[in-house]
Amino acid sequence: MTASSPPDLKTLRVDQVGSLLRPQTLKEAFARYSAGAIKEEELRKAQDDAIRDVIAKQEAHHLPVVVDGEFRRTSFMESFSVVAGVEEWQTGVKTYHQILARKDTNEATSHKGQDPILLNRKRVTAKLQLLRNGLLDDLRFAQALTDRTVKVTLISADRITQCFDSENSKSIYSTIDEFLADVVAVERRMIAQLVEAGCRYVGIDGPGYTAYVDPDSLAAMRARGEEPTANMARSIKADNEISAGFSGVTFGIHICRGNRQSMWHREGTYDAIAEKLFNSLDHQRLLLEYDTERAGSFEALRFVPKDKIAVLGLITTKVGRVESVDELRRRIDEAARHLPIEQLAISPQCGFASSIGGNLLTEDEQFRKLDVMLETAAKVWG
Repeated sequence: MTASSPPDLKTLRVDQVGSLLRPQTLKEAFARYSAGAIKEEELRKAQDDAIRDVIAKQEAHHLPVVVDGEFRRTSFMESFSVVAGVEEWQTGVKTYHQILARKDTNEATSHKGQDPILLNRKRVTAKLQLLRNGLLDDLRFAQALTDRTVKVTLISADRITQCFDSENSKSIYSTIDEFLADVVAVERRMIAQLVEAGCRYVGIDGPGYTAYVDPDSLAAMRARGEEPTANMARSIKADNEISAGFSGVTFGIHICRGNRQSMWHREGTYDAIAEKLFNSLDHQRLLLEYDTERAGSFEALRFVPKDKIAVLGLITTKVGRVESVDELRRRIDEAARHLPIEQLAISPQCGFASSIGGNLLTEDEQFRKLDVMLETAAKVWG
């Protein structure tokens, strides 16, 4: 453990979304557990060892905020897993091999893949109720390993709603609003426990919001008889309610386009939703993906309010090529034409492993990308 002064999270110039590449030993432990070859205690030990190692590596690379890499999850979605009523939603370690193999014949690296969650919506089996806050245990374990700020990530209300089969759940929730109210209650309870335990940075994963600019997603909503504008307004309200009223904690939200195994799931620029989304969300840090032309220009940044930081996801996690400081500085300069540089920060575009299989690059490339992020930030902001 190394002593470190806590950073000012509201103006932190570097960030990371949350997931990191799992080491092969950890993947093998998940596979063996899935096959019944080892017990849960042995899987837990493999997770503990991997987390100790990855936090030490983040410290060695001088990252001011560290994560546990989501090493206890098979997917970023699992922050909402230990909840009564969503048993049919679970992927978990039993589907480890399916997660690794889940590519359709038309899917390829750095191309558009299908979203397996939205293709297979699930009903709920009971009223939602938090059974155990696994994130609290994860936080405490990580805190014992470092004096640095530990970031904890949760899935957004919007994404949870998009997984919800409302038509086949009406005996339990007659309306989506009733369902969302319980989602908010569960996540607020989780966050309250995290904050009480000393969590100072909560990251919300919000991949659902890019559905409102993606032609295929918009068409699917309308085919179901849904109004996208109303859906987005409902989701913003719920995500704001989740974070409302907590003191001493910074909230960031990552507005993602999909990241499974180096693929992407959504296209369309932020422009159509930027004014509404950036001004309506109450999160202090907006983590935006800007690693490809699909995100459009930086013009949408003009809608970011003065009290928020736009974290530019300029460093791709989908391929191993390491960006140069010069190219990143040029892109930050472009962004600063639309938003004062004091309101900007830099990060990778997404996590490095949204699911256990991870993206198609090496751990060395992953940390070299984080190094160039730190070097760029030092040269831009000092």
